[in-house]
Amino acid sequence: MQPAKGTVSFSDDGEITAVSDGETLYQINASDVKEALVKAGVGCGLLYLKLNGDKKPGEHILCRFSMSGLKEAGELCKIINYYIKTGDAIIPDKPEESVCKKCGRSFIEEMNVCLFCYSKSNVFKIAYSYLKPYAKTLVTAQFFLTISSILFLMVVLFNRHLIDNFFEPRTGTLTQVATVALAMLGARIVGELIFIIFSRRFNRATIQYANDLRVKAYEKVQTLSMGSLAKRTSGDLIRRIMQDTANIREFLTDAGRWSVEHMILFAVSLVIMMFVNFRLTLLVLAPVPIIAFVMSRFWRIIIVRFERQWRKESKCQSILHDIIKGIRTVKSFGNEELELKKFSRVNKELAKISSDNEVLWATMFPLMMFLTGLGEFLVLYFGGRAIIGETFTIGALVLFTMCMTFIYAPLRWLVSFPRWLASAMTSLVKVFEVLGEESEIIDAEHPNNVPISGGVRFDGVSFGYKSYEPVLKDIDIDIKPGEMIGLVGRSGVGKSTLINLVLRLYDPNIGTVRINNTDIKDISQTYLHENIGVVFQDSFLFAGTVFDNIVYAKPDATLEEVIAACKAANAHDFIMQTADGYNTLIGEGGHSISGGERQRLSIARAIIKNPDILILDEATSSLDVETESLIQESLQKLIKGRTTIAIAHRLSTLRNANRLIVLDEGSVAEVGTHVELLKKKGIYYNLVMAQRQAGKQK
Repeated sequence: MQPAKGTVSFSDDGEITAVSDGETLYQINASDVKEALVKAGVGCGLLYLKLNGDKKPGEHILCRFSMSGLKEAGELCKIINYYIKTGDAIIPDKPEESVCKKCGRSFIEEMNVCLFCYSKSNVFKIAYSYLKPYAKTLVTAQFFLTISSILFLMVVLFNRHLIDNFFEPRTGTLTQVATVALAMLGARIVGELIFIIFSRRFNRATIQYANDLRVKAYEKVQTLSMGSLAKRTSGDLIRRIMQDTANIREFLTDAGRWSVEHMILFAVSLVIMMFVNFRLTLLVLAPVPIIAFVMSRFWRIIIVRFERQWRKESKCQSILHDIIKGIRTVKSFGNEELELKKFSRVNKELAKISSDNEVLWATMFPLMMFLTGLGEFLVLYFGGRAIIGETFTIGALVLFTMCMTFIYAPLRWLVSFPRWLASAMTSLVKVFEVLGEESEIIDAEHPNNVPISGGVRFDGVSFGYKSYEPVLKDIDIDIKPGEMIGLVGRSGVGKSTLINLVLRLYDPNIGTVRINNTDIKDISQTYLHENIGVVFQDSFLFAGTVFDNIVYAKPDATLEEVIAACKAANAHDFIMQTADGYNTLIGEGGHSISGGERQRLSIARAIIKNPDILILDEATSSLDVETESLIQESLQKLIKGRTTIAIAHRLSTLRNANRLIVLDEGSVAEVGTHVELLKKKGIYYNLVMAQRQAGKQK
């Protein structure tokens, strides 16, 4: 018995409706619901409601669903619960899909397409569009490489001529044999020369094609919004840019090229054999239908198996990438053995799947070889009978046996083709998925790059990384030009999110962020980021020298400017204490220096940019009190005349701010100076008192 198919929907007016096979089974307004919940059971999940009742709240099951729908059911519950709490129905325009509508399989993690149901013809069309600039070179090279293979095939015809006309009747002269031998040698030399020249051209073109794909994929990743990047791990993106483009190139160079040559040689060899002996040619082709049938079945099995293997390889690489990236954390907690077990478990699963695939491969390949060997046996038997009966020549039999190599080689090669194609198609889909993804943050067609010297204004801004889970709600803030604003509040209230909106790493769901009375959506992202300096809480430094890291914000900066910026950030002294000074190499992530030193270099990087708007996100969090006081003095000079937005957990560092904005539960709770807010004895007062108490205890 087939399970019933249905849907559970939620409308703007708060109606929750359960429909099965077109019939409405249940309908209720969210105002009568206390909470929507999801439970994961064994083999299925439950979506149910806790109802508000006059007597006793009850539970009502809306539906059961397969485990593939667990994520979607959870998202629906969040939307309903947000409506129950606020009365606002915020329904995403395009909900995230995690299951293929066609086959019902769950999407592979970090992919938005189904590897089983995607249009292969469409993928090849996209691949060709990127290949077009090299198409002429590749077609020309392929043509001459085929000519080279046909010249090798000419040796077969020369062999038959030698055997039947000179060797078998023993009537040939040394001159005649030498002439044919020289012709064979000439064909071979010309073929080899053509092969060397045009295989180099073919390979060079495929390398350039893969290089273009790699650059385009990297360029696309750079333009994707933070929301898009957050859906994928860095290991997955690196694999797509590097390994998958390499897989595509290898497929073109090996499988793609040889497929054309094998098919042409197959056709030419078949024509030659037909002219020599039609009946014997049919015997050669006898195993072909069997091989084709086995291959079609084999293809269906191998594509599924290699998809599973790819999943495990991807997971294994992601774990390895995370472990290596966070190796300091692993070591500091003494979790080397735990991480080893985690990696070993996934690696063991990968080894099992790979081993099973190789076992299947090792079984199929000898079977194909055996089937092709049947044709050779039939030719030798019936051809030998014909020679004994004097209806066939030895030269013709030699020609047949040599041509069979060109007939069966493509068939044997086809056994390997599904393996290469499965890997290449997976890589193509993954690369083109990134290339085809549209960024959520798009520049205006005609940007209005106004001076950034004006103030920053938030007009009725609401934002959530998911629209129905708002982090910021109805924010109205007007920051005057040259004003320093301190953002204060408990962790998780949306301070860093507010900064992300100023940088336009995300766009508000509702409302507008303006700079100099201009919507930042009308300002190009490049221009915006060039004129805003940022020091993040997690200061990141690139592998390179101290000088390289400072001039990253201003590539044309002079050494004098770098030194001045470092002095302002109180970094010059510790830099000069190193053996190589500003040429000192910093390891990846800057872990070869202390956290305080990293933070000071990040501040110097922001200073040298000389930005119109300065953002300090816990800029002094990693500094001791003495160093912090020195940097605060430098920052006071730096922020003069600049619009500054600062976040700090040490509230004492924000005393000199023109205004403090206190956020609570995503909204503006208090606004005023340090003294004014202390007098109010509200949220800010409580935060200051809590910090003072903690300081006394220390």
